[in-house]
Amino acid sequence: MIVNAKRRKKKPLPAGKLRLNAAGRPPVQRLRVVTRPGARARGWVLLDGRALPVALGPAGIRHAKREGDGATPAGSWHPLELRWRPDRGRRPATALPARPMRPDDGWCDAPGAACYNRPVRRPFRASHEEMWRQDGLYDLVVILDHNQRPRTARGGSAVFLHIARPGFPPTAGCIAFRPADLRRVLARLGPRTRIEVG
Repeated sequence: MIVNAKRRKKKPLPAGKLRLNAAGRPPVQRLRVVTRPGARARGWVLLDGRALPVALGPAGIRHAKREGDGATPAGSWHPLELRWRPDRGRRPATALPARPMRPDDGWCDAPGAACYNRPVRRPFRASHEEMWRQDGLYDLVVILDHNQRPRTARGGSAVFLHIARPGFPPTAGCIAFRPADLRRVLARLGPRTRIEVG
């Protein structure tokens, strides 16, 4: 028990009620993503008073995201889990649920499929993304709750936080970071963090 200044006993917080990150700080409540002026496929993520550069979709940030439109969806999203390539590095420090990736991991992007915008196992007949990529972009991937509940056909799929290509060319609609910056963000994310885009 904890005793306060009035000598009254207080119950301690239940274990796991407030998950701390590796630095002993609670996850951030809010992460903001904004477009860089004059460059709609580039943006900034505002974290702890710092602006981290990110790549966005070629159509920039847009409401009413549609499958294949090249837009990064505007809105307030939550991170669901981290997936990482165990053959290319250790599990990053994060308060998110985390799962090592497997070579047969995929993500369905076929609007007519029953598992649209869901993880799948490869080989898979319908259109899908390969998660175990050779180019390193998905060595660290944060799954967002965009178009999850409810899912709408053609509402957009596979919108992730992931690693950017050198030079920050546009993504297909995801938010992409330098590897060190994504690890910095992961250390501050928790399941209740709101990622506000736009």
